[in-house]
Amino acid sequence: MSLLALGINHKTAPVNIREKLSFAPETVPAALTDITAQDVVNEAVILSTCNRTEIYCQLNCSAEQAGDSVIQWLKNHHNLVDTDITDYLYLHPEREAVRHMLRVASGLDSLVLGEPQILGQLKSSFAIAKEQGSIGQLLHKLFQHTFSCAKQVRTDTAIGASPVSVAFASVSLAKQIFSDFDKHTSLLIGAGETIELVARHLQETGIGRIIIANRTVEKAHALAQEFNGYAIGLDEIPAHLAEADIVISSTASQLPILSKDVVTRAVKARKHAPIFMVDIAVPRDIEAEVGELEDVFLYTVDDLKEIIDEGLKSRQEAALKAEDIIDTEVTHFMNWLRSLDSVDTMRQFRMQAETIRDNVLLNARKQLQNGKDAESVVEELARQLTNKLIHSPCVQIKQAGMDGRPELIDAAIELFNINRDEPKT
Repeated sequence: MSLLALGINHKTAPVNIREKLSFAPETVPAALTDITAQDVVNEAVILSTCNRTEIYCQLNCSAEQAGDSVIQWLKNHHNLVDTDITDYLYLHPEREAVRHMLRVASGLDSLVLGEPQILGQLKSSFAIAKEQGSIGQLLHKLFQHTFSCAKQVRTDTAIGASPVSVAFASVSLAKQIFSDFDKHTSLLIGAGETIELVARHLQETGIGRIIIANRTVEKAHALAQEFNGYAIGLDEIPAHLAEADIVISSTASQLPILSKDVVTRAVKARKHAPIFMVDIAVPRDIEAEVGELEDVFLYTVDDLKEIIDEGLKSRQEAALKAEDIIDTEVTHFMNWLRSLDSVDTMRQFRMQAETIRDNVLLNARKQLQNGKDAESVVEELARQLTNKLIHSPCVQIKQAGMDGRPELIDAAIELFNINRDEPKT
C-alpha cells in the first residue's frame, strides 16, 4: 500500500489556475466515485478551498507509478486535456504525503500562518469521503492521526494565539478594553471579506450583538444573517452609533463615513461610556479628529501593524515547535504503516506453522488408531514438529553462510532470540 498527496495551492499556482482545478462542493461525491474507479486508486479524499485543491490517495502501486495517472484524471475531470498543469502541481509520496497533511491541518502551509479554518475544511472533506465510501483503513487512520496531531499543535504551541491579520488584531485589541464581550454590541461598517472575518472573530469571542452597516443593505443583511446580527444602511448609522461599544470599519468609500460631529453626539448619548474604534479602510472611513474625543479609542491600520508584526513573530516561533511535533507524529504513523506489512507476514507465518502442526497431528492420530504406543507417538510428534518448523529457516541460514550474507544470519539471531553465549550441546 502506498500514499500520494497531489495538488496545487496559493504558493504554486495563481488564482486563474487554481480556479480551473477547484471542485464545487456538489461535484465532490461524484468525483470521489470516479477517481476510486481508476485502476491505480483504492481510496481518495478531495480537499478544495479558495487557496488549494488537493487529492489524498491510497494506491495499489507506488506513488511514482501512479502520479501520472492521477494527474491525467484531474485534467480529464476538469476538461484540461490540452493544458499543461504539471509546473503548478506538487506530488508528495509516502512519508512526505503524511508530513504534508499534518502541516496543512496544523495551519503551517496556509496563506495566514496558523489559521484554524483549514482544519475544519479537512474534517468536512473527510466526512464527505467517508459518506461516499471512498475511504478505507489507511486513509481513515491517516486522517484521524492528522486531526489528533493538529489538536496537539494547537494545545502545545501558540501557533494560533497571536493576531496576524487586521481582522484578528482588531478583535484582539478590543478584548484588551472589554472583558465581558457577551454584554457588548459591535457595529461593523462594510460587508466585504475583512468585515466578514471580523464578524467571525467577534462571534468566536462571544460578542453579545452585531450590527452590520453597508451601502447595499441587502448585502449587509446576508452577512448579518450568518452571525445572527442586524443589518442597516450607512444612512442609519447616526441613529445606532450610540448602541455600539465596538466600531470596526472597512469600506471602499472615498469619503469618511463617520465624522467627528456624529461620534460626539453618540458619546453624549452614551453618557461617555467608552467606544473602541478601528478604521481599517484606506482612505480612512473615520475622520482623524475623532481620535481627539475623550472616551473614544481610535486605531488605524498603521496602529495595528506593530501588533500584527509581533503576532507573526510569535507564530513563526511556535511553528518551529510545531514542526518538531509533526516530525514525531510522521514517524509514529509510518511505524504503524510498516507494521501492516509485519502483521501480514506474521499471519502467513502462523498459517504455515498451523498447516505443519495439523499434518503432524493427523499422522500422530493415525498411529494411535493403529495401536502404536502413546508415549512413542508423542515423542515422534514432537520430533517431527520441531524438524518441520525449523527446516526452512535452517536451510536459509545455511545458504546465507555459503553466500556470504552475514546480515541475514544476524537478522536470524535477532529474530529467533538466539543466545550465542549459551554452551553448545
